Amino acid sequence: MTTSRSRTFLVSVAAVAFVIAIWHLAAIDMDPLLLPTPVMVVGAAGELWEQGRLQDDILISLGRVYAGWLIGSAIAIPIGLLAGTSTYARAAVDPFIHFFRFIPALALTSLFILWFGIGEASKVNLVVYAVMFIVLVSTASGAASVSQDKLLGAQTMGANRFDLYFRITLPATFSSIFVGMRLALAAAFLVIVAAEAIAAQEGIGFLIWNARTFFRTDFVFVGILLFGILGFLSDRLWKLLGRTVFR
Repeated sequence: MTTSRSRTFLVSVAAVAFVIAIWHLAAIDMDPLLLPTPVMVVGAAGELWEQGRLQDDILISLGRVYAGWLIGSAIAIPIGLLAGTSTYARAAVDPFIHFFRFIPALALTSLFILWFGIGEASKVNLVVYAVMFIVLVSTASGAASVSQDKLLGAQTMGANRFDLYFRITLPATFSSIFVGMRLALAAAFLVIVAAEAIAAQEGIGFLIWNARTFFRTDFVFVGILLFGILGFLSDRLWKLLGRTVFR
């Protein structure tokens, strides 16, 4: 098992190194304004780090992403559990779920700025909106698919409604909640880019947008790579928690 994991890790490292090499070769003879080399991007990241901007932007963007993700999940999970276990609740929320989940969060950016201002509230609430319906649908689907045999078996052994909900339905739905939150985390990163580009003075999205106006393509690449790296690490951490603490 350890050998297999080591080989898989080496393959991943080799694949990343290969892509970076291709990027370097493609950028050598090109205008840096169009495609900077990996070395230039690393140098730009070092420049931003020395200025203290990079650290601040990372912390600010992550704070917005995680706050919106956790708040949106906290709102969606109870509603999803209710919709998955009650026919009437499902009938009540279904029209709204399947209406609003097809409205992109980016289409509401201007409205959220008008409603919540240009401060943190508009950005966090936009992430909440993007996250909420993904987690809600996943949770409701998981709760609705709990085996009736389990519920009937528990009832014959004297389980009341409280027991059925907290000892049968909720544990059986946890994997669906976990997957829904994992998918929603990616959506949170996608939304925060637009939110910070339109109405912000700090954050990675603002870094990308501001760099574009000054033709600092290397800074743009730094921001893009940061989003990818932070999203990847966040996903790996959530997956690790699932394998250990949440098991």
